[in-house]
Amino acid sequence: MTTKLDSFEQDIENSVSSFKPVSSSTKEAIENIIDAAKKSKNINIRISEYDLEKLREKSLLEGLPYQTLISSIIHKYVSNQLVDEKDIIKSLQLLRVEQA
Repeated sequence: MTTKLDSFEQDIENSVSSFKPVSSSTKEAIENIIDAAKKSKNINIRISEYDLEKLREKSLLEGLPYQTLISSIIHKYVSNQLVDEKDIIKSLQLLRVEQA
């Protein structure tokens, strides 16, 4: 049975021969970074009841526990991956103007 690859996976498959093994010290350094990223620490924060209720509602829509949603939001914020919907809309409008 063959597995259908999407375009991203197919690109990886097509370029596998160009990958080179890393040294054992580099591999260890990468594994240490991954291990550190997986570690978590419990914290206590105070947020308004309204915000907590809204987070719980959104977590239900997303299909994940609200604490996981909070953790995801924080991670996206610190890694500059959290974007504002208004900024996206503004960017799309600018692109439309440029294309016109």
